[in-house]
Amino acid sequence: MNQLLFIICLFIICPSIADAQVNSSDSVSTVIVHKDPRFDELAAMQAEINKKAYMSTSHFVRGFRIQAANTQNRDEANAVKAELLRRFPDQKSYLLYQSPNFRVRIGNFLTQKDALQLRKMISALYPGKGIYIVPDIVEHIPSPNDEDEPDIQD
Repeated sequence: MNQLLFIICLFIICPSIADAQVNSSDSVSTVIVHKDPRFDELAAMQAEINKKAYMSTSHFVRGFRIQAANTQNRDEANAVKAELLRRFPDQKSYLLYQSPNFRVRIGNFLTQKDALQLRKMISALYPGKGIYIVPDIVEHIPSPNDEDEPDIQD
């Protein structure tokens, strides 16, 4: 009996308490947020940290490489790669195997125009060979002058 009386009282009192929390004279409610100004400083510091981290790491983007050799002979491909590394130590070279061919590629260029000068030098080294600029996913380390971020393929 006491439980039944308690439940009935609960159903009668609860709606009246809930109505007491609503101000019926205001049709539009507003919320005022008092934000600590140090949050803006923290957000700016974190943005700077993120930018430095982005600038210091390499990313994979769509770009171009120069294909210097396409052969079925692994030793020939390794010889071409070694020669390219010796002549162009500042460029990375890559040996790819796509059955049944070994391909030697060099460079990480964002545009074909950037790759054209190196292609001309390599063509002078290997006249009569097909030296091509090919699209590829390349490594890119942004310079501090790069404000816009390229299309990243992480």
